[in-house]
Amino acid sequence: MLTQARKMFYRARGYYAGNLNGEPFRLDPYHSKFWRKATAGAWEPETFAVLDRFLSPQSDYLDIGAWIGPTVLYGARRARHVWCFEPDPTAFRHLAWNLDLNDVQNVSAFGVALSDRFGVARMASVRGEPGDSTSSLLHDGAHGSDALTIAWGQFEKTNDLSRVSLVKMDIEGAEFIVAPTLSAWLKERCPALLLSLHAPLLPEDQRHERVSALMDELGYYAKLSDDKAQPLKVSDLLTEDGLSRFHTVLLHG
Repeated sequence: MLTQARKMFYRARGYYAGNLNGEPFRLDPYHSKFWRKATAGAWEPETFAVLDRFLSPQSDYLDIGAWIGPTVLYGARRARHVWCFEPDPTAFRHLAWNLDLNDVQNVSAFGVALSDRFGVARMASVRGEPGDSTSSLLHDGAHGSDALTIAWGQFEKTNDLSRVSLVKMDIEGAEFIVAPTLSAWLKERCPALLLSLHAPLLPEDQRHERVSALMDELGYYAKLSDDKAQPLKVSDLLTEDGLSRFHTVLLHG
């Protein structure tokens, strides 16, 4: 009863007053449970540590898989400019709302998916709920939606990305398609890359080959660590146990 009353209050007021890693924000009232968790410091403190480490007022940030915007909002306070992508229409609507609630002016938000080509693709949530944080191009469920896709080359050619110091990619398994399309640019510019790997979403007989191929593709990075900044070896990701888990890795240097 109390929880329901709180939700009604937040929605009547129009926002949830919370913070992200100590930074105050007005946040959409329809995700108040998540925002309470984030405000308590219980949502991915290691991700905020990476943003603090690699972003500055002189640098830009690229967020691929923005969801409702926790890393975008925080990144906008740290970076000169943010580009972000979120193709799920429900999540994008809340992302845009959160940007508007905080009068954020240094974010370019796109409701499209980065892919290996321009077109239209079917996407759906792993859990079947529109707008949750698990929407993926790998899932084309009956209750999904069509997403406009653009190729990385189309985006990169029309934007000055020379100041990008950090790329975050969390796209629920589509990283095995999308990350290789950024490879030439990543190799040339060498921004830090915070990459979420979703091997368990792949067919079991493809996991080793595709994780290995992706990490080989990104082999020009000198340093690899886990989400808690502990050194990591590619071989750790390729064990039977490693391939059965979700990982977030940081590549830089």
